[in-house]
Amino acid sequence: MFWVESYFYNPNTPQKLISFLLLPLSWIYCFGMWIRFNLKTAEDFNLPIISIGNLSVGGSGKTPLTSALALKYENTAIVLRGYGRDSKGLVVVKDANEILCDVATSGDEAMIYAHKVPKAIVIVSEDRKKGITKAKEMGAKIVFLDDAYSKHDIKKLDLLIDVDTKNQNCLPSGAFRERLWAKKEAIILKDGIDFKRVVELKDKCDKMSLLTAIARPQRLDEFLPSVVSKNYFEDHHSFVKSELDEIIKKDGSDSLLVTYKDFVKVQSFGLPLSLLDLDVEVDIKIFEIIDNYIGKE
Repeated sequence: MFWVESYFYNPNTPQKLISFLLLPLSWIYCFGMWIRFNLKTAEDFNLPIISIGNLSVGGSGKTPLTSALALKYENTAIVLRGYGRDSKGLVVVKDANEILCDVATSGDEAMIYAHKVPKAIVIVSEDRKKGITKAKEMGAKIVFLDDAYSKHDIKKLDLLIDVDTKNQNCLPSGAFRERLWAKKEAIILKDGIDFKRVVELKDKCDKMSLLTAIARPQRLDEFLPSVVSKNYFEDHHSFVKSELDEIIKKDGSDSLLVTYKDFVKVQSFGLPLSLLDLDVEVDIKIFEIIDNYIGKE
């Protein structure tokens, strides 16, 4: 896991060589994505749709940013793929009033939205168009799409989080799933400028063991208090209680320090938890861009 993240975001000399050797495959891949983009025609769903995404693989802060944006508006829906869930197809995770399934069915990110944006409809669907249609049927007036830049067949406002990386190539030579195409309009957002992270430590204990299953977990380092150990699992990992019991026993810790993404998966285990709760403050100009887009729809 960490070798891949290093290869994509901070490659050493051998990894740079591998990346160079894979360049022909990256050119073919990127050319294929360019053709795919040009063959798509955006469908208008007659309501404002805002997509929050990034061009590269791995985490970038999409979930807390989407939550912060959706909280400002009424009659909203959040539609996402639901990566890592046990279910398939379209699932209504939450209507405007209550959560309708468990985290295994929804996936961790959808369950975060269900808790963090209490008035929003939350839908998971591999087919985003079906998710949007269902959201409209349920009364949504605004739809937020999680990680949908590549859905060029949907008319939407694209917000892209810029992720710093020393490897600017497309897959498999680099981290980029797609380029910002010349004909494609998008708003580029900078972490620390257009939005800033706000962290609150809840239920702090003297001895805490960090437990996390997020992409690029080193992103947490600047926010971490003192911990006994750092226990990293692959992104979207589904925990079993015995894994957590072993960490607590090994470290002699008082609690497990988790982010909200992991909290929604392990809270039912009945173990002592401390929460590193990450939210974001969004610059007013981003809301002005969204308001202007909504006003045109």
